[in-house]
Amino acid sequence: MEYNTQQRRLPLPEYGRSVQNMVDHALTIEDREERQRCANTIVNIMGSMFPQLRDVEDFRNKLWDHLAIMADFQLDIDYPVEIVRKESLEVKPERIPYTQQGIRYRHYGRFIQDLIKTAKDYPDGEERKQLVRMIANHMKKDYLQWNKDGVEDQKILQDLCEMSDGKIQLSPEDIRLVEQQRTFIPRRRQMNNNNQKRKY
Repeated sequence: MEYNTQQRRLPLPEYGRSVQNMVDHALTIEDREERQRCANTIVNIMGSMFPQLRDVEDFRNKLWDHLAIMADFQLDIDYPVEIVRKESLEVKPERIPYTQQGIRYRHYGRFIQDLIKTAKDYPDGEERKQLVRMIANHMKKDYLQWNKDGVEDQKILQDLCEMSDGKIQLSPEDIRLVEQQRTFIPRRRQMNNNNQKRKY
Protein backbone atom coordinates (compact mmCIF):
# COMPACT_ATOMS: atom_id res chain seq x y z
CA MET A 1 0.00 0.00 0.00
CA GLU A 2 1.34 3.42 -0.99
CA TYR A 3 0.60 6.37 1.28
CA ASN A 4 -0.08 9.86 -0.07
CA THR A 5 2.94 11.12 1.87
CA GLN A 6 5.11 8.82 -0.24
CA GLN A 7 3.75 10.22 -3.50
CA ARG A 8 4.83 13.43 -5.16
CA ARG A 9 3.77 16.70 -3.58
CA LEU A 10 0.59 18.23 -4.97
CA PRO A 11 0.94 21.77 -6.38
CA LEU A 12 -2.61 22.61 -5.19
CA PRO A 13 -3.57 20.15 -2.43
CA GLU A 14 -7.02 21.68 -1.96
CA TYR A 15 -8.23 19.87 -5.09
CA GLY A 16 -6.98 16.49 -3.93
CA ARG A 17 -5.02 13.75 -5.64
CA SER A 18 -7.94 12.53 -7.77
CA VAL A 19 -8.19 15.83 -9.64
CA GLN A 20 -4.40 15.91 -9.99
CA ASN A 21 -4.55 12.43 -11.54
CA MET A 22 -7.12 13.73 -14.05
CA VAL A 23 -4.78 16.57 -14.98
CA ASP A 24 -1.89 14.13 -15.35
CA HIS A 25 -4.08 11.99 -17.63
CA ALA A 26 -5.01 15.03 -19.75
CA LEU A 27 -1.30 15.61 -20.38
CA THR A 28 -1.02 12.16 -21.96
CA ILE A 29 -3.92 12.63 -24.42
CA GLU A 30 -2.51 13.05 -27.92
CA ASP A 31 -5.68 14.20 -29.72
CA ARG A 32 -6.00 17.98 -29.18
CA GLU A 33 -9.82 18.07 -29.32
CA GLU A 34 -10.10 15.21 -26.85
CA ARG A 35 -7.54 16.95 -24.61
CA GLN A 36 -9.59 20.16 -24.75
CA ARG A 37 -12.78 18.30 -23.78
CA CYS A 38 -10.94 16.64 -20.91
CA ALA A 39 -9.65 20.03 -19.67
CA ASN A 40 -13.17 21.51 -19.79
CA THR A 41 -14.49 18.57 -17.77
CA ILE A 42 -11.73 18.94 -15.17
CA VAL A 43 -12.46 22.64 -14.74
CA ASN A 44 -16.18 21.89 -14.28
CA ILE A 45 -15.33 19.31 -11.59
CA MET A 46 -12.99 21.77 -9.87
CA GLY A 47 -15.73 24.40 -9.86
CA SER A 48 -18.28 21.99 -8.39
CA MET A 49 -15.95 21.35 -5.45
CA PHE A 50 -16.38 24.96 -4.26
CA PRO A 51 -20.00 25.93 -5.11
CA GLN A 52 -19.96 28.75 -2.55
CA LEU A 53 -17.41 30.60 -4.72
CA ARG A 54 -19.38 30.50 -7.97
CA ASP A 55 -20.56 34.09 -7.54
CA VAL A 56 -17.04 35.36 -6.83
CA GLU A 57 -15.69 37.63 -9.55
CA ASP A 58 -13.14 35.94 -11.85
CA PHE A 59 -13.81 32.55 -10.23
CA ARG A 60 -13.80 30.83 -13.62
CA ASN A 61 -10.53 32.53 -14.56
CA LYS A 62 -8.94 31.29 -11.35
CA LEU A 63 -9.99 27.72 -12.12
CA TRP A 64 -8.18 27.87 -15.46
CA ASP A 65 -5.15 29.35 -13.72
CA HIS A 66 -5.22 26.48 -11.25
CA LEU A 67 -5.49 23.93 -14.05
CA ALA A 68 -2.40 25.41 -15.70
CA ILE A 69 -0.50 25.35 -12.40
CA MET A 70 -1.47 21.73 -11.73
CA ALA A 71 -0.26 20.82 -15.23
CA ASP A 72 2.98 22.75 -14.64
CA PHE A 73 2.00 24.90 -17.64
CA GLN A 74 2.59 21.92 -19.97
CA LEU A 75 -1.06 21.40 -21.03
CA ASP A 76 -1.39 22.37 -24.70
CA ILE A 77 -5.01 23.54 -25.02
CA ASP A 78 -6.92 26.66 -26.03
CA TYR A 79 -7.49 28.44 -22.74
CA PRO A 80 -10.71 30.51 -22.85
CA VAL A 81 -9.09 33.16 -20.64
CA GLU A 82 -5.64 34.61 -20.25
CA ILE A 83 -3.89 32.50 -17.65
CA VAL A 84 -1.29 33.52 -15.11
CA ARG A 85 2.35 33.36 -16.21
CA LYS A 86 4.66 30.87 -14.55
CA GLU A 87 7.32 33.53 -14.04
CA SER A 88 4.96 35.69 -12.00
CA LEU A 89 4.40 32.84 -9.52
CA GLU A 90 8.12 32.46 -8.88
CA VAL A 91 8.68 36.11 -7.96
CA LYS A 92 9.40 36.49 -4.25
CA PRO A 93 7.48 39.25 -2.45
CA GLU A 94 9.43 42.29 -1.36
CA ARG A 95 10.66 42.25 2.20
CA ILE A 96 8.48 44.33 4.50
CA PRO A 97 10.67 46.78 6.37
CA TYR A 98 10.23 46.53 10.11
CA THR A 99 12.50 48.09 12.63
CA GLN A 100 12.57 47.64 16.38
CA GLN A 101 14.86 50.60 16.87
CA GLY A 102 13.57 53.43 18.98
CA ILE A 103 11.22 51.33 21.13
CA ARG A 104 12.07 52.36 24.68
CA TYR A 105 10.13 49.58 26.40
CA ARG A 106 9.52 46.54 24.24
CA HIS A 107 6.77 45.13 26.44
CA TYR A 108 4.65 48.21 25.69
CA GLY A 109 5.43 48.18 21.97
CA ARG A 110 5.53 50.86 19.32
CA PHE A 111 1.75 51.37 19.27
CA ILE A 112 1.69 52.63 22.86
CA GLN A 113 4.77 54.76 22.22
CA ASP A 114 3.06 56.42 19.24
CA LEU A 115 -0.11 56.99 21.27
CA ILE A 116 1.89 58.69 24.02
CA LYS A 117 3.47 61.00 21.44
CA THR A 118 -0.03 62.02 20.38
CA ALA A 119 -1.32 62.40 23.93
CA LYS A 120 1.55 64.50 25.28
CA ASP A 121 0.83 67.33 22.82
CA TYR A 122 -2.95 66.95 23.01
CA PRO A 123 -4.80 70.05 24.30
CA ASP A 124 -5.97 69.91 27.90
CA GLY A 125 -9.52 68.77 28.44
CA GLU A 126 -11.76 65.75 28.95
CA GLU A 127 -10.65 64.09 25.69
CA ARG A 128 -7.01 64.20 26.78
CA LYS A 129 -7.90 62.70 30.17
CA GLN A 130 -9.81 59.87 28.48
CA LEU A 131 -6.91 59.21 26.08
CA VAL A 132 -4.34 59.16 28.89
CA ARG A 133 -6.57 56.86 30.99
CA MET A 134 -6.93 54.47 28.04
CA ILE A 135 -3.17 54.48 27.40
CA ALA A 136 -2.30 53.87 31.07
CA ASN A 137 -4.76 50.96 31.36
CA HIS A 138 -3.40 49.44 28.17
CA MET A 139 0.15 49.83 29.47
CA LYS A 140 -0.81 47.97 32.63
CA LYS A 141 -2.36 45.17 30.59
CA ASP A 142 0.77 44.90 28.42
CA TYR A 143 3.01 44.92 31.48
CA LEU A 144 1.03 42.09 33.08
CA GLN A 145 1.37 40.04 29.91
CA TRP A 146 5.11 40.41 30.26
CA ASN A 147 5.31 40.05 34.05
CA LYS A 148 2.60 37.88 35.64
CA ASP A 149 3.60 38.78 39.20
CA GLY A 150 1.71 42.05 39.07
CA VAL A 151 2.62 45.71 38.91
CA GLU A 152 1.95 48.79 41.00
CA ASP A 153 0.07 51.65 39.35
CA GLN A 154 2.93 53.95 40.37
CA LYS A 155 5.32 52.01 38.10
CA ILE A 156 2.99 52.39 35.11
CA LEU A 157 2.57 56.11 35.73
CA GLN A 158 6.34 56.57 36.07
CA ASP A 159 6.89 54.84 32.72
CA LEU A 160 4.15 56.99 31.18
CA CYS A 161 5.83 60.14 32.48
CA GLU A 162 9.22 59.05 31.17
CA MET A 163 7.90 58.07 27.73
CA SER A 164 6.07 61.40 27.40
CA ASP A 165 9.24 63.36 28.24
CA GLY A 166 7.64 64.53 31.49
CA LYS A 167 4.57 66.05 29.80
CA ILE A 168 2.15 63.55 31.35
CA GLN A 169 2.63 63.51 35.11
CA LEU A 170 0.05 61.63 37.17
CA SER A 171 -0.09 60.04 40.58
CA PRO A 172 -2.17 57.06 41.71
CA GLU A 173 -4.52 59.58 43.33
CA ASP A 174 -5.16 61.22 39.94
CA ILE A 175 -6.10 58.03 38.11
CA ARG A 176 -7.20 54.57 39.15
CA LEU A 177 -6.11 51.83 36.74
CA VAL A 178 -8.14 48.70 36.07
CA GLU A 179 -7.31 45.90 38.48
CA GLN A 180 -6.14 42.56 37.17
CA GLN A 181 -9.07 40.19 36.85
CA ARG A 182 -8.88 36.91 38.71
CA THR A 183 -9.49 33.69 36.87
CA PHE A 184 -13.03 32.45 37.55
CA ILE A 185 -13.23 28.87 38.85
CA PRO A 186 -16.72 27.30 38.72
CA ARG A 187 -18.14 26.34 42.13
CA ARG A 188 -18.58 22.68 41.14
CA ARG A 189 -14.90 22.45 40.17
CA GLN A 190 -13.89 24.04 43.48
CA MET A 191 -15.96 21.45 45.35
CA ASN A 192 -14.33 18.61 43.38
CA ASN A 193 -10.90 19.97 44.20
CA ASN A 194 -11.81 20.14 47.89
CA ASN A 195 -13.12 16.56 47.81
CA GLN A 196 -9.93 15.33 46.19
CA LYS A 197 -7.85 17.03 48.85
CA ARG A 198 -9.82 15.26 51.60
CA LYS A 199 -9.08 11.82 50.15
CA TYR A 200 -5.33 12.20 50.48
